[in-house]
Amino acid sequence: MKCPYCGWQEDKVIDSRSSQEGYAIRRRRECLKCQRRFTTYEHIEQVPLMVIKKDGRRELFDKKRILAGVIKACEKRPVSMDKIEIMVDEIERYLQKNYEKEVKSREIGELLMERLRDFDEVAYVRFASVYREFKDLSQFMKELKQLLK
Repeated sequence: MKCPYCGWQEDKVIDSRSSQEGYAIRRRRECLKCQRRFTTYEHIEQVPLMVIKKDGRRELFDKKRILAGVIKACEKRPVSMDKIEIMVDEIERYLQKNYEKEVKSREIGELLMERLRDFDEVAYVRFASVYREFKDLSQFMKELKQLLK
C-alpha cells in the first residue's frame, strides 16, 4: 500500500476490524518511512447487477434511484433518513445475494412495495400509485382496499 503522504511503499497494519456489517474490512496503517497513519478499506468486489426494464432495455443497477424513489414516497412522513437508508441497504443486499447478474425491474418494484407496506402505509400507497401507474380512481381504490384487509 502506498503512503498517501510520502508515497513510500511499505507500511504496517496497526488495527484491523470489520465494518459495514461485515461487508468491508477497515485497516489502520502506519507508514514505515514518515510514521503517519492512514486508513484503508477492503471491500468485496461486486459483480455488476443489470436491471431488465419493462421494454427489455438493460441498465446498471443504481441504488441511488431506489433511494430517491423511497425518499419521494416518504416525503412529509415521520420516517427518518436512517430508517430509509437501512431499508434500501437491505434491499440492495437481498438483490446481490439472490440475483447473480440480472433482475427484472418489476421484481425490484414488487420488493420495494412489500417493504414499504410494512414500513409506512402512506408511503406504500404513494409508491404504488406511481409504480403501478394507476389510470383512474377505481384502480387506486382497489389498491387501498387490499391494503385495508
